[in-house]
Amino acid sequence: MRVRLIGRGRDRGQTAIEFLGVTPLIILLLIALWQCALIGYTFSLAGNAADEAAHQGAIAQSMRGQECRDAAEKHLPKAWKDSMKRTKCRDTGDVYEAEVKLQVPVLVPGVLNWPFRVNGNAAYPVEADR
Repeated sequence: MRVRLIGRGRDRGQTAIEFLGVTPLIILLLIALWQCALIGYTFSLAGNAADEAAHQGAIAQSMRGQECRDAAEKHLPKAWKDSMKRTKCRDTGDVYEAEVKLQVPVLVPGVLNWPFRVNGNAAYPVEADR
């Protein structure tokens, strides 16, 4: 019975040491997951902005290009709006197309961006003038 108590005393604090060793890995995993969430959110924002822009350009009666660009920026958060490249809007006859390019932030939106851009494309049929 005495031998068990002596062996058990040597393991004291082992859990705390193991936890401290694994903590940096857990933090790195959380940072990687957060960055993946930001990339996905940027793809979603770019697609939605392009969709809104193409729709607004298709239904506008005049100044389609300006309406398209304004609609692309309308629902974007400030951090993504500031890094957005000029929206490309074009009328190809019966279809109005919009392309939005956004930069992906690094960990904190509005502070630093990755050098690559995420593209969002959309097209809507042009409404006939009434």
